[in-house]
Amino acid sequence: MSEAFIELRNIGKQFLGLRALDDVSLTINKGEIHCLAGENGSGKSTLIKIISGVYQPTSGEIIIEGEKVENLNPIESVNRAIQVIYQDFSLFGNLTVAENLALNSELRAKTKLVSWRRVRKLAKEAIDRLGVDIDLDADVETLPTSSKQLVAIARALMSDAKLIIMDEPTTALTGKEVETLFKIVRDIQSRGIAILFVSHKMREMLEISERLTVIRNGMKVAEGSTSEFDEASVIRHMTGLDIDIQPYRKPRPPEDEIPRLQVKGLTLPGQYEDIDLTLHSGEIVGISGLLGSGRTELALTLFGMLPAKSGSIEIDGKIAHIDNVQQAIAQGMAYVPEDRLTEGLFLTQSITRNIVATSLDALSNKGIIDQDKVQNVTADTIKSMQIATPSADKMVGELSGGNAQRVVLGRWLLTNARVLILNGPTVGVDVGSKAEIHKKIRELVKTHGLAVLMISDDVLELAQNCSRVVLMHRGRFIEEMEGDAILEDVISDKLKSFS
Repeated sequence: MSEAFIELRNIGKQFLGLRALDDVSLTINKGEIHCLAGENGSGKSTLIKIISGVYQPTSGEIIIEGEKVENLNPIESVNRAIQVIYQDFSLFGNLTVAENLALNSELRAKTKLVSWRRVRKLAKEAIDRLGVDIDLDADVETLPTSSKQLVAIARALMSDAKLIIMDEPTTALTGKEVETLFKIVRDIQSRGIAILFVSHKMREMLEISERLTVIRNGMKVAEGSTSEFDEASVIRHMTGLDIDIQPYRKPRPPEDEIPRLQVKGLTLPGQYEDIDLTLHSGEIVGISGLLGSGRTELALTLFGMLPAKSGSIEIDGKIAHIDNVQQAIAQGMAYVPEDRLTEGLFLTQSITRNIVATSLDALSNKGIIDQDKVQNVTADTIKSMQIATPSADKMVGELSGGNAQRVVLGRWLLTNARVLILNGPTVGVDVGSKAEIHKKIRELVKTHGLAVLMISDDVLELAQNCSRVVLMHRGRFIEEMEGDAILEDVISDKLKSFS
């Protein structure tokens, strides 16, 4: 029988009288990979912070290696060999990899002078334990997300961790990077270290974990061996709903139908070349490819942010000259970036201001903004996009990922967009909101006649929503799939072959 490392018994947590956790019990055994699943707001983060000592439970008890622990705090949690790798990794961007890795050891040593030889030795040993190659002299802020995560893992292992908690570790990773992470996680497990893998991505949690616990609205609703679950049951437990995951397919349009968007020979040296692409009204076409394939650069070209050197763009059969964002919007192009938090939204501004940001001219009369129109447009958008909020004055930064994405989509509909480019449309969004966003995109395609270009690493997302999927590699379109030939496993295998 497996030996428990930590047991949470009947944990409850309240904030100002509001219940965040209600009678939640969780056992993590030594050397196991345990997945904690739930939608955003389900209580996952609160539970993590109780394990790490950031929050004190209102009720219940914590047992670590057979010993009841009272008033667990962050220092005590670390001393008991618990390490948490948060989504932001908690690294110092202006320090080198070596400095980030050796910092805690140097602080514990309490020496007046830093031994840089010792710093490099410790850092090299930490990176070598993972079997990866990372420049120890590079500033962390210059590293890609996947490398930052490896640095965070290496740092956790340097502390002789017995339990490592990974909070949404794959949110910003490509398919290949996820595979690399999983290999490292399994290697860590082989050393007897327990992993709590916190996620809302069904396929990943079913692949990596041995046991699975699902919480919803602060309560544990399911627990057991991962083999007892499938995607449909996990979705049902997480959301309380049976979500339709039938694929969306639009029949091939008549040959004489003028395409909504047609790209011919589009080339930007060093990024992509000789791109031919056709989108019809009511169609969702997917693009996938490894990091550096040129897919985002292509999207930025279509939106006027990275003009091509040669080739042509036609919208509804007419040549479109797109050299800047203003021209792109005027031609009916709309772009939802992958990083909506830094590129797509004004986080400290209200929902209202975010919604009308691209439509101020249409809402103005002689340079004066018509506030009645603004309020009406905002109310209509909140209703049609089903944005869950008590007020249009609420800051967008306070919304869940799914509702924030709805704000971005609603904003572009006000511009009478004809082509909607979605770059990672559900990155960081929980499964329930993801299904609702997909449903909304399908509705918009049908009701507004939009042509949608969906760029995504999520092969299941592409397989469920696209009539055609194009695979891109090293700046070129390599292969196109259509209709029932669009299969998740086939897309994954082909992407792996590019690596």
